[in-house]
Amino acid sequence: MTDLPHIDEHAVPTDAPREEVWAALIRMLRKTIGGSAAFARVLGCEPGQSSEDFAGKVGETLPGFRVVDAERGHRLTLEGRHRFSRYRLMFLIDDAQIRAHSDGAFPGVLGRLYRAAVIGSGGHKIITRRMLRQVSAAA
Repeated sequence: MTDLPHIDEHAVPTDAPREEVWAALIRMLRKTIGGSAAFARVLGCEPGQSSEDFAGKVGETLPGFRVVDAERGHRLTLEGRHRFSRYRLMFLIDDAQIRAHSDGAFPGVLGRLYRAAVIGSGGHKIITRRMLRQVSAAA
């Protein structure tokens, strides 16, 4: 999925060590995304379920996401797809901040409508920033 168009990038400052930010990110993903299997089924997400004991390792899954690249304490890249979209969400951790970089394609009329509902409405921005703030605060 390397050919996905860029959607946006958000960053939140953090003064915690990278390992603590990483641990907080994994906990947040388990809680926020890990419990959304029913919603993932409605959208037809692949993958549809979480790996047992998700730790952010390559090949592990959350509903709608598969870890495709991971460097503990530095980078976690998730990819997935559903009826209306193919997407990538990359979390980047450095000494001063955590960032979320999003890419996605929304093919067809239904894809464009989905993009308008999720991206155009500002919902994606709100949820992504909230996730980053939660991670920073927990770290």
